[in-house]
Amino acid sequence: MNSGRGETETSGGGDIARTLDLLWDTGPRPSRGPKPGLTLERIVETAVEVADRDGLGALSMRRIATELGTGTMSLYRYVPGKAELLDLMLDRVQRPSEEPADLGDGGWRAALEALGRATLALYRRHPWLLEVNQSRPILGPSALDGMEKVLTRIKPMGLSDPELLSAIVMIDGYVVGAARTQLYQEQAERSSGLTDAQFWEAQRPALEKAMLSGRYPVLAGLSEDTFGSGFDHFEFGLQRILDGLEVFVAGRARPEQDG
Repeated sequence: MNSGRGETETSGGGDIARTLDLLWDTGPRPSRGPKPGLTLERIVETAVEVADRDGLGALSMRRIATELGTGTMSLYRYVPGKAELLDLMLDRVQRPSEEPADLGDGGWRAALEALGRATLALYRRHPWLLEVNQSRPILGPSALDGMEKVLTRIKPMGLSDPELLSAIVMIDGYVVGAARTQLYQEQAERSSGLTDAQFWEAQRPALEKAMLSGRYPVLAGLSEDTFGSGFDHFEFGLQRILDGLEVFVAGRARPEQDG
């Protein structure tokens, strides 16, 4: 996959009113085009496929038209341009599952735990999402459906509304960092031609010499499995975040119980 490195794309960079019309199906529908079967849904799905396969840098209206076997101008009957298309793509890939079990079958902790894992899986399926600045998202039906689903499950935490939102932001921020680290590791392996094991093996003689120098006694005393691949750092971090939230929720509830 082409990493698409370059200038970061930004959500909400197109005609906001037109994008909202397309997301919520409130605008005028295009007249029948010259290519039968060409729809906005097909255009968005094809754009997602191109970005998944070749990276966001490969995405253009011309490329999508080629994939669909139509002329570039035909696409403009459905979507104004690449900026608006990107917002449609973001909403498309974030459609929440209809299965309630996808957010766990327990309380708020199970829901946030499932959210963290599902979000990591989303970035794994669509790594180009990490190349998009989503600090100002255009809120379409998928985004709001997902938010509604999560908030419904975590409302019993008993926190204020801004605190509930912050809990979701906290999980998302953690997952984004973990997903980006994983993506960079995979890109480094492809670009260097070295597996992770080969990369660290190349450094082993120098590191062993450094450990024997006495300069790094704590590092030298670490167990052999410290840097091994068997430890799930993502899961460890996710559980500690949830532990912290559990303490906070319990502390918030205690004054009410005491009163």
